[in-house]
Amino acid sequence: MHNSLHAACAALLAYGMSAAPAAWAQSADSNWPTRPITMVVPFPPGGVNDTVARPVAEAMSRALKQPVIVENRGGAGGGVGIAHAAKSSPDGYTILMALPSISIIPEADKLSGRPPMYQVNQVTPVARFTADPTVLAVRADAPWKNLADFVADAKKREISYGSSGTYGTLHIFMEAFRAQADLKMQHVPYTGAGPALIGLMGGQVDAMAVSPASVSPHVKSGRVKILAHWGEGRLKSMPDVPSLTESGYPVEFAQWSGLFVPTGTPPAVIEKLRVAAKAAAEDDKVNKVIEGAGIPVMYLDTAEFKKYWAADAEKLTRAVQKVGKVD
Repeated sequence: MHNSLHAACAALLAYGMSAAPAAWAQSADSNWPTRPITMVVPFPPGGVNDTVARPVAEAMSRALKQPVIVENRGGAGGGVGIAHAAKSSPDGYTILMALPSISIIPEADKLSGRPPMYQVNQVTPVARFTADPTVLAVRADAPWKNLADFVADAKKREISYGSSGTYGTLHIFMEAFRAQADLKMQHVPYTGAGPALIGLMGGQVDAMAVSPASVSPHVKSGRVKILAHWGEGRLKSMPDVPSLTESGYPVEFAQWSGLFVPTGTPPAVIEKLRVAAKAAAEDDKVNKVIEGAGIPVMYLDTAEFKKYWAADAEKLTRAVQKVGKVD
């Protein structure tokens, strides 16, 4: 009797010890958030990523009833900030607003013989806010009237193009097109999309892949023209511009922005972030700010974004592998 009672007490004690932390954790998740949340933006202020993050963070602050503070952590083409967020405690208090470069950097590190700054499985997608098909921009006084002229010329002689940096999304997008069309092109990397655009308008390079939001003021002022885009079908904002796919070069990429958390973040916390993200995407003020900057809001909820990101990451990884090691 004494032995069986002792065993029962031990079992009860063991149950209590194991159940208490689980119950406490569940309670903590239900009370989350109890303090400010940091939204890491892995690029300097003023870019597309930052333009989307700030109004979204403000709207999510209202939904979560805690401040969501944007923290710009630039460096290594986004790698520094992404790695910081990916390795943060998975408690929901550090979240990440990233671009497609999140999928490129680990593969580029591998090709370059560097230890990867992070792995894509260290982050979990929550929601996509925007998706902006990149456009092929040239100077307004360039000799090409259309994409066919550009392709014909680039098959005969080497045409230079600028990008935001080696293995950046703008480099990879253009390389995918160059390979598909079998063109002769020389890559000139810059420190960002802004300097590359200045280089294009100043005649240092002949062409570049760039977001419509960045280039539209220069199209309106008559300094730049657009020959094609990396999207699907015709875009409402530029109905006369063909997609590369419809022109016979099946490459589709978008400069999207999406919300991620460190892998291992509790499902209850992710669900609260998802609800807050959806509320932000549906907020008229958020839409007015983002679309006012020329970036279309194209929201995807968690399940849809997971599928989208998996397919996009696979395409980008293949494109990086085709580019190979860049000296």
